[in-house]
Amino acid sequence: MAVLVGSYTIPLLGITVIIATLTYISYKMLHDYLHKWFTMKPIPEVDRTYPIVGNALQFKTNPGEFFRQIHDFTQQFWNEPLLKIWVGPLPFVVLFHAETVEALVGSSVHIEKGESYRFLHPWLGTGLLTSTGQKWRQRRKMLTPTFHFSILTEFLEVMNEQAEILVERLEKQAGKGPFNCFSHITLCALDIICETAMGKKVYAQSNSDSEYVKSVYKMSDIVSRRQRTPWFWPQLVYYTFGEGREHDRTLKVLHSFTSKVIRERAQVMSNTETDSENEQGQNKRKAFLDMLLKTTDENGNPMSHQDIQEEVDTFMFEGHDTTAAGMNWALHLIGSHPEVHRKVQQELQEVFGSSYRSISTDDLKKLKYLECVIKESLRLFPSVPFFARTLCEDCHINGFKVPKGANGIIVTYALHRDPRFFPEPEEFRPERFLPENSVGRPPYAYIPFSAGLRNCIGQRFALMEEKVVLASILRNFNIEACQKREELNPVGDLILRPEKGIWIKVEKRADRDSK
Repeated sequence: MAVLVGSYTIPLLGITVIIATLTYISYKMLHDYLHKWFTMKPIPEVDRTYPIVGNALQFKTNPGEFFRQIHDFTQQFWNEPLLKIWVGPLPFVVLFHAETVEALVGSSVHIEKGESYRFLHPWLGTGLLTSTGQKWRQRRKMLTPTFHFSILTEFLEVMNEQAEILVERLEKQAGKGPFNCFSHITLCALDIICETAMGKKVYAQSNSDSEYVKSVYKMSDIVSRRQRTPWFWPQLVYYTFGEGREHDRTLKVLHSFTSKVIRERAQVMSNTETDSENEQGQNKRKAFLDMLLKTTDENGNPMSHQDIQEEVDTFMFEGHDTTAAGMNWALHLIGSHPEVHRKVQQELQEVFGSSYRSISTDDLKKLKYLECVIKESLRLFPSVPFFARTLCEDCHINGFKVPKGANGIIVTYALHRDPRFFPEPEEFRPERFLPENSVGRPPYAYIPFSAGLRNCIGQRFALMEEKVVLASILRNFNIEACQKREELNPVGDLILRPEKGIWIKVEKRADRDSK
């Protein structure tokens, strides 16, 4: 027996199988949803949670308002160990106390990134940031040696060169009144990561109109908007009514650029092996890409072109926006606190005197107060204001059962403001991070680079870059912030940014005029 549909004949058995399959899938999805709903019912929740849509209808679409909304939730439920929100049919537990954060981040089981990270897969694939399970463990093991301190020191030359270009750009602003330094710092960070990750100069500081530079920022914005709007999560809806086509156009620019760089670099390395004269050429300077091209697994197998592209794109995404934001927030805070400003410059004077020499690894070790300033800046304004994990098995957090498959959001912005560990948390006090003042502080009370097994592999690189760039600026200029804290309006996209940038004044230091 068959059924006629248009000009096609479909066997009745086939229709029965299709209906049965759809019914089974719907049943499984509804069963899973109801299981999570009733299991998590005792967990405190925000008002107006509805079946299926959850809290999605009350979320602000403006990124600044959305960030403030999440922070308001943590303040409203501060005396609770955790709270839950539903983003459509997906449940999230929101964690912002060291004890509950440790239960998730300190676990060797819950290492899978949250559901929202899947929107990064088209760009980053399943590289170190987004992969999970055995692939992540193997990739982390393979890549850890490339971040050894002795290798990172080879990148100091690049950092010094790009910081010098930044200083030259800032000199043009000296004595001319307030200006927004955010893009200046960000383009410097982008030049640093492009050359250290790929061995490729993009000259972002002198050519901010480059298609690749623009696409990096555009892609971050596109992904962030989709994460906040669950009605655009389905592919069909996103490509019909959302930014799907713009997403793909931007992705093509990014992937074409990095793919071309990888092919060219691989060819250069191949030629170098047979032509030792090339070692004296322009490609002698090492990049992460060079190490990736030589990296092998435990069986001696090299990484594929796709594997390498995943990691290069990941380095580009993680390695410039985060450090750029950190440096910008630090400049605002230093420029707002004259006593801190004075202490930083006093330390720089003790280390460098009036010399113009480049910064060395020995110098970096001596800049202890500047490091405290950077850490305190990251406490108040963590570059990644929240991140997510998917629970890989049922667990109990502070007495509440959270089922497998639920997501956990760790709100570092709120976590870092716990008055138990940071008295008067809104005050900017770099001395909090002096060794004697850090004794007894729980390890999960301060996690600007995440923590546990999935902590940021590039955190030493980031701290080194921030020290070099900030030291270069403050060796040459006095800085004055032109905004009050309440005027900054942090925006929590993928990275924590000030809504209208960082406005400062710079004046050439009197003892540097003779340069």
